[in-house]
Amino acid sequence: MATITRATRIRNPALFICDIQEKFRPVIHEFSKLIPTTTKLLRATAPLNIPIYITTQNRSKLGPTIPELTPHLSASNLIADIDKTLFSMITPEIDALLPNTRTGEQALDVLIVGIETHICVTQTTLDLLERGHRVYVIVDGVSSVNEGERRVALERLRDAGAVVTSSESVLFEILGDAGHPGFRGVSGLVKEMKEETKGAMEVFSRI
Repeated sequence: MATITRATRIRNPALFICDIQEKFRPVIHEFSKLIPTTTKLLRATAPLNIPIYITTQNRSKLGPTIPELTPHLSASNLIADIDKTLFSMITPEIDALLPNTRTGEQALDVLIVGIETHICVTQTTLDLLERGHRVYVIVDGVSSVNEGERRVALERLRDAGAVVTSSESVLFEILGDAGHPGFRGVSGLVKEMKEETKGAMEVFSRI
């Protein structure tokens, strides 16, 4: 009997950025390490033509998306920038924009970064999996107030069918070939941010 596996290559990537907001800056574990990871992925969306979905949680109380990210959000591939009260990013507005896998539309390979891992990231991931999409939780791009909650959430999400992986890994998987037209831009970006990536991985890869 053939072995059933969830392993698959990233074919239809989308970047989801969950609630990286000003009011969370002083309280989230290693918040500063999330910024370069998210920036790197955002900058890679242009050469790789990856759509972007971003949310804020109750923006009037918790503040806007941090200013370090906003210069990279004006690209034509920004699909949604939604304020919400739901914990999940899959609001009715975003749900309406997603491919409908039940009618045969191609599933997304969602790369998700943001906060908090055990609340909004978890609920978003579960909602996406339920809709037939694949989810890649970027280990160097998610955090919580409590480091322990983050670790427990990542274990749960793996069990649920998400892939926990790194930002550098997914970028080179999307490229797939040094002959890809985006290779020079993405590989240069990875080299430019290698120290920031190293710092984030040293903090966040222990799960």
